[in-house]
Amino acid sequence: MPAKSKAQQKAAGAALSAKRGETKKSELRGASKDMYESMSENQLEDFASTKRKGKPEHVKK
Repeated sequence: MPAKSKAQQKAAGAALSAKRGETKKSELRGASKDMYESMSENQLEDFASTKRKGKPEHVKK
C-alpha cells in the first residue's frame, strides 16, 4: 500500500528506522510512534519506499 502523502511517507520512514534499531523508539512522536507499534517492518517498507513526486504534503481526512 503506497503512502498517500509526503507526511505519511516520512512518518513511515522514521518508524522503520526505529524498528531496525537505527534510531531510538523514544525519539518517535505522533503518527510515526503509532506506525511503529501497529505495523510490521514489511508494511513500513512499502509506505516508506513510496515515491514523493506528485504527492501532496498532507491529505485531509
